[in-house]
Amino acid sequence: MGKDNPRVARYRRHTRLRAEVEGTTVRPRLCVFRSLNHIYAQIIDDSREHTLTSASTLDPEIKGEAVGKKGTSQAELVGSLVAKRALSEGIKQVVFDRGGYKYHGRVKALAEAARQEGLKF
Repeated sequence: MGKDNPRVARYRRHTRLRAEVEGTTVRPRLCVFRSLNHIYAQIIDDSREHTLTSASTLDPEIKGEAVGKKGTSQAELVGSLVAKRALSEGIKQVVFDRGGYKYHGRVKALAEAARQEGLKF
């Protein structure tokens, strides 16, 4: 038995995490996905299986600002944007789903920026 493919290992961790974390209408789930070049955040109501709002480094609002910045700075922009969009939709509390990633680096930067904008989790 060799070492797991990192993508498969992340998927396993995410599956384990999703057994515990569930977004409801009252408290939806803030889900994070990071690729090599971009970071994405969605706020999801799992009871209705519906994405309420989302943000990423590809959004026109922050795309120009994000160019040339380091990953953590880009993640902060995405975190604050998704929090602003959530608050404008009336969402104040969420459950954080780190997507099987360590709470470190870009994921941590996104979460802390969302908290600073007023999102509670």
